[in-house]
Amino acid sequence: MTQPYANLELTYEGATARLSLARPEKLNPLDWSTVKELKTAIAEIDGHPEVSFVVLTGQGRSFSAGGDLEGYIRLYAHPDEFQAFLDDFFEMLNSIEASPKIWIAAVNGHCVAGGIELLLACDLAVALDTAKIGDGHLNFGQLPGAGGSQRLVRSVGLLRAKHLMLTGELLTAAEAERIGLVGKVASDLEAGVAELIATMATKSRVGLRGAKHLANLTLSHDLEAGLKAEKAYVHSYATTEFDATEGLVAFKEKRRPAFKE
Repeated sequence: MTQPYANLELTYEGATARLSLARPEKLNPLDWSTVKELKTAIAEIDGHPEVSFVVLTGQGRSFSAGGDLEGYIRLYAHPDEFQAFLDDFFEMLNSIEASPKIWIAAVNGHCVAGGIELLLACDLAVALDTAKIGDGHLNFGQLPGAGGSQRLVRSVGLLRAKHLMLTGELLTAAEAERIGLVGKVASDLEAGVAELIATMATKSRVGLRGAKHLANLTLSHDLEAGLKAEKAYVHSYATTEFDATEGLVAFKEKRRPAFKE
């Protein structure tokens, strides 16, 4: 049973869950109540074994323009509460990275501050060609506090990350694609996302989870440790998972693989 959400809309369609930030009149702020709902929704989605893909977007003209400034003013005056909020935001983003599902950020408009932190936790990003994307925290004297500075550097490199953080510049979708902040730009966002999912749906589900796991090793391992972890994981995958052998046999027999998952 889907949980009732005040700030989100969650629907399921086959192997895809669609999760929307649903406060378009406020440009989909990532306030504390929304962050808590996102934590709950992620856990709910992870509990559906038939779901492989999650499309995360915002309703209206914004993906998310960031935090709730009035709420932050109150939280800043209560350090313990602000720490609890940061912890929840941090844990929510980490749970997207740790999810066995493939998370796709469908960036439909402005994606700024907390919005870009949310994007960076996803596995893939597709942006509408009119979207504007940037860090933007310093435009209002703020700093990214839920992992955004670390993920941004890992996504686009140190110099580009510093440029975005220090200038507050918002990029066009095309510029964001050029520097690797999003993987694809589309004039029709739904069609662009559907094409991406259709491509991945032909792959092994256990293989998709494995590829996400291996890529994310770079977030918590240095190169030497990551290489060792990769070798151990791939050995286990290749020698225990049906899909690994099935893929090779299908290639040899010149047919499409019949993956188990």
